[in-house]
Amino acid sequence: MKYLTFERDGLVQYGAVTGRGVVNLSRRLPEYPSLGAVLAAGALDRARNLAESAPSDHGIDDMRFLPPVPDPGKIVCIGVNYANRNEEYNDSAQAPAYPSVFLRTPESVTGHLQPLLRPPESEQLDYEGEIVLVIGREGRRIPESRARTHIAGLTLMNEGTLRDWVRHGRFNVTQGKNFERSGSVGPWMVSTDEFHRFDDLHLTTRVNGDVRQSDSTENLHFPFERLVSYLSTFMPLKPGDLISTGTPTGAGARFDPPKYLRPGDVVEVEVPGIGLLKNGVEDEVPDG
Repeated sequence: MKYLTFERDGLVQYGAVTGRGVVNLSRRLPEYPSLGAVLAAGALDRARNLAESAPSDHGIDDMRFLPPVPDPGKIVCIGVNYANRNEEYNDSAQAPAYPSVFLRTPESVTGHLQPLLRPPESEQLDYEGEIVLVIGREGRRIPESRARTHIAGLTLMNEGTLRDWVRHGRFNVTQGKNFERSGSVGPWMVSTDEFHRFDDLHLTTRVNGDVRQSDSTENLHFPFERLVSYLSTFMPLKPGDLISTGTPTGAGARFDPPKYLRPGDVVEVEVPGIGLLKNGVEDEVPDG
């Protein structure tokens, strides 16, 4: 089942995408004010049952997409997780022993079909297509053997990055990863029961129709279950938390000359079985 959060008639609501259209679950589950609240209450099965039997309320084009979980407690991102990305960093001789981890804020991402913003402080806005885990059940020190039971579903991220700003700090990339609406998440969350396995998902990123990234999760250094186990060792994972699992080789910074995003560009991140996340690019207009 596909679950999404959207704005319609000035109201933020959530629902499920079916073959008939979008079923408005906010109306049918008023005790849960958001999809995150549904996850926290362990009520996703109830939401699914309602969606499967209810008539549609909206067409998919009759709304403004928001990130599926617009209020995550944490957005945890993993760097250099595809095998051939080590080559981009001249480090192909040795696989990493542990994941590279950093955080994003909810304000740094927008929804499907909403513009990515290139800030006035930089012309080096870059794309990074990624698969995202949505946590559905709280846990700490989760064994890999049970990690799947803590994942509610999968979605997509364009983990937009300001390349010059990630070099401002010697030991962190936080600045370049958190400009407002520099990235995106969506278009929806696909529940885990739709996937028999996680190691056969193929991710493609296109810019203006040109394929820039193409790789499979079978090439991950750290599979999804390992990431859940590792991260939950030092912090509790809670319903609605997002884990962005890394991007393949082919980001704009790695071309000669670099191919950074410009206003008017269109970026698409696609994984069969999950969907297609599409965003245009605009220059941010600062307030005042």
